[in-house]
Amino acid sequence: MFAVIKTGGKQYKVAEGEKLKIEKIEKNPGDVFNFEEVLAVIKGADIQIGKPLLSSAKVEAKVLENGRADKVIVFKYHSKTRQRKKKGHRQTFSQIQITKITA
Repeated sequence: MFAVIKTGGKQYKVAEGEKLKIEKIEKNPGDVFNFEEVLAVIKGADIQIGKPLLSSAKVEAKVLENGRADKVIVFKYHSKTRQRKKKGHRQTFSQIQITKITA
């Protein structure tokens, strides 16, 4: 059994017990919460697809940690003009574990 959820402007295919990193949500580690935006639930041959969301389906998850990813360097260079621009970026994330899918 798995579901398709929407969070942080992205869609994720999730199953029970799975761990994944998503865009940061304002929850503390150890908190349990529900994803209300469930797009589809597939259970064997039974497929439920929302238009656009399933109102009866919920996906329960637990926050494991909040953190920041490795630094990504953005370097822009224009030859012959001595223009250089260097920036760094660290994206924040929340690591969650899917505990329960109800349809």
